[in-house]
Amino acid sequence: MSRYDRWNAILELLSQEGRLTVEEAAQSLDVSTATIRRDFDQLAQQQMLMRTRGGAVAQSVSYDLPLRYKTARHADEKHRIASAAAELVVPGSVVGMNGGTTTSELARTLATQATLESGFTIVTNALNIASELAVRQHVKIVVTGGVARQQSYELIGPLAGGVLEQVTLDVAFLGVDALDVELGASAHHEGEASVNHLLVSRATQVVVVADSSKIGKRAFARICPLAQIDTLVTDAQLSDDLAGRLEEAGMKVIRA
Repeated sequence: MSRYDRWNAILELLSQEGRLTVEEAAQSLDVSTATIRRDFDQLAQQQMLMRTRGGAVAQSVSYDLPLRYKTARHADEKHRIASAAAELVVPGSVVGMNGGTTTSELARTLATQATLESGFTIVTNALNIASELAVRQHVKIVVTGGVARQQSYELIGPLAGGVLEQVTLDVAFLGVDALDVELGASAHHEGEASVNHLLVSRATQVVVVADSSKIGKRAFARICPLAQIDTLVTDAQLSDDLAGRLEEAGMKVIRA
């Protein structure tokens, strides 16, 4: 297991448990206690957790992890979600897309779809998506302005609106931090939520792509109400109860 994989696993455990001892982490990850102590110290220096005597506790920042630490979480589910969502795009479409691990996986899937080889456009505020797809000749990339947020590689702030207000999107794919029947879609960071709201306002069709761990949850900043979302593409672990409530609210639910 690489260091980053180990750190991701530690932060995942902390997000679930809230507190870990060195021994618990070492046993769970099958590594030495000395390795865990070094990991805890290094993560504490990055303010990803708080060190305690004999262990560590979660900090609030741990719930909004940098993108590089989120990549391995629910990886299989995100791959299936991306494959199902890609089927909603037709050649020539103008596709809006925010940042996140699920939308990044979707962008890669779209770029390699044989049915889209004639070309399509992606409008995004995600620097990693734009950078990765810029070499694809059949994909036209439009990047918003804004200030880069290190946590997610997304461009946020008033400058992002200048581009988004000038375009029309056939479909907007949103990665979200939470989706609640009453609150709608939300994000941990208000700057990301604001840009995401703009993407929604410019799209004919709005599709949320999110694994089931985010459904039925709420985050700090609202993106849009449920009524503005046409489709949710999620994984098969979403409960029948939650799926039914979302469908009753008028949303189409695809469980990949």
